[in-house]
Amino acid sequence: MPQDYDRYGSDVLAGFNRRAKPAELPKVEAEFDLVVEEVASDFCGSVVSTEGRLVELEDRHGRRRTFPLGAGFLLEGRPVQLVPPRSAAARAAAAGGAPALRRTASGSIAGPEQRARVARASRIFVEGRHDAELVEKIWGDDLRGEGVVVEYLEGVDDLDAIVREFAPSRERRIGVLVDHLVTGSKESRIAEAVQHGPFGRDVLVVGHPFIDIWQAVTPAAMGIRAWPTVPRGVEWKHGICEAFGWPHADQADIARAWKRILGRARSYTDLESALLGRVEQLIDFVTEPVA
Repeated sequence: MPQDYDRYGSDVLAGFNRRAKPAELPKVEAEFDLVVEEVASDFCGSVVSTEGRLVELEDRHGRRRTFPLGAGFLLEGRPVQLVPPRSAAARAAAAGGAPALRRTASGSIAGPEQRARVARASRIFVEGRHDAELVEKIWGDDLRGEGVVVEYLEGVDDLDAIVREFAPSRERRIGVLVDHLVTGSKESRIAEAVQHGPFGRDVLVVGHPFIDIWQAVTPAAMGIRAWPTVPRGVEWKHGICEAFGWPHADQADIARAWKRILGRARSYTDLESALLGRVEQLIDFVTEPVA
C-alpha cells in the first residue's frame, strides 16, 4: 500500500457540516373538502374553510378545529404544506392563459362585478328556511343580478291566503317551490287549488319529489351510495341524522346537521336535476318581460 494513502483523509471532521438540505415539502392548496391529517394532534378532517393564514378542518364526527396553514399536514400519508387556495383567474394567469370565465354556483357565466339590481315586485316563495338557504347558496348571484327576492313560507298550508294577500299580476308574479309535490299528496291539492284560483295566470307552483330539500343534495356529494330509508313513524330528519350517527336530540342538532349537508352543496353539480330544472323554471317565470 502506498505510504501516502490515508483511508480517513487528512481531516476527520471535513464535510461533517455539509449535510444535504431537507427537501421542500410539496405545496397543496387548501381547497374545500380536501382531506388531510394534522401531524401534531393526529386530527384528520376535510377542509371546510380558510381565512387568512388559518384553515378549518371537520372530522367525520362533525368536530371542527382550526390550524395554521403551512407545514405539518399529511395528505394520503405524505407530508405536505397547505397554502391558501387561489382563484380560478389566478390559476389561469399562472398557467400563462387568459383568465377563465367566472361562473356562478348555478353554472351561469357571471357578469362584471356590480351592485345587486333593485328588487323586482315579483317574488319566489319556498317552503322553509333550509330551502331558502340552498337556493341562495346556488342561485344567489343570479337572483341578485335579476333583482329577485326569495321568501320562505314555513309550509304550504296557508299558500292560498298568501297568494290572495299578495294579489299577483303580470307585473308582480309569484313563483312557488314546494317539497314532495307528488300526485295525490296534500301539497299537490294545495298547488292545484292555487293554480286554478283567481290569480292562477300569474302564479307558478312547481315542486320536486323529495321528502325534504335535504334529499335534493346528491348522494355523490354526500359521499354515500343513497340516502337512507327512514322507517314509517319516524320523523324524517331525525331518522336521517340517526342513520348518519349524528346528534338529533333537539332543533339545534337538526340545524347543525343541515349546515353539514349544505356545506356539501358547492355548485349545481351537487344537486339533483329534479330540483335544478324547477328553480330555473321559477326564475324564468318571475323575470319574463311583460308583453
